[in-house]
Amino acid sequence: MTDSGTTTARRTGWAGWVVFAGIILLLSGLFSAVQGIVALIGPDTYYLRTEGGLWLFDVAGWGWWNLIIGLLLVLVAFALFAGQTWGRVVAVILAILSAVGQLLLVPAQPWWSLIVISIDVLVIYALIVHGRELRDDA
Repeated sequence: MTDSGTTTARRTGWAGWVVFAGIILLLSGLFSAVQGIVALIGPDTYYLRTEGGLWLFDVAGWGWWNLIIGLLLVLVAFALFAGQTWGRVVAVILAILSAVGQLLLVPAQPWWSLIVISIDVLVIYALIVHGRELRDDA
């Protein structure tokens, strides 16, 4: 006999993609934070010589940006692991931004860009359709 008053949520294999999205965000956040720290403690300027001239970049602003974004990515990854809805929303936004950013790199690295865009689309699908499964398990 089944109890008609309760329904049990069945965890599908797509929940693994939600965990995958969290791990990717965690790694990306850690790498960005390390890059930001290195930029902040390293030299203040970056010189790039091109055929048309010399470019100078302020590394400190870039370092702070990477440090803040990296810490936010780590926070969103832990929110995904905890099954938080706001973490899913922010993760979807970050995956969309990643896919759009990869469109800019298609002329330079077409295969890599297409692979990253495909993974972003799978992660977005998993977060939107199956992200609730992690929340139900938490």
